Amino acid sequence: MNEFQLIPIFSILMPVFLIWIIFAYNTRSEKNKYNTIIEVSKNIKDGEQIQELLEGLTERKKSSIDLRRTGLVTLFVGVGLTALDYFGLGTNVVFGVGLLVMFIGIGQMFAGYIYPNQPGEINKAVEGFEKK
Repeated sequence: MNEFQLIPIFSILMPVFLIWIIFAYNTRSEKNKYNTIIEVSKNIKDGEQIQELLEGLTERKKSSIDLRRTGLVTLFVGVGLTALDYFGLGTNVVFGVGLLVMFIGIGQMFAGYIYPNQPGEINKAVEGFEKK
């Protein structure tokens, strides 16, 4: 086998290897997070503090403000790509990609306005503020 025959093999195996690394990292991260929760909960006597700890570590859905913010950033990334192609490169490929990214950003912004915060999130925030 010469070096030119190894290129297709590496090009097929590299994404598989990268995905394996990502899954291994996520699994190790989750395992470490749960081990940390167990160790901390051994030292905490109050059940309410443990509940607050668990709520703080759970992953949250994106709120409407997050969707609007990421939508705005994505929109302007698309504007930048479109301007780069229109004023600099002169190809239609990057122009089309820029338009696609712009419309994805617009969609994210609409989602932020259409799907407001859930009432449970608002109630939890108010209750947390009242405790302080």
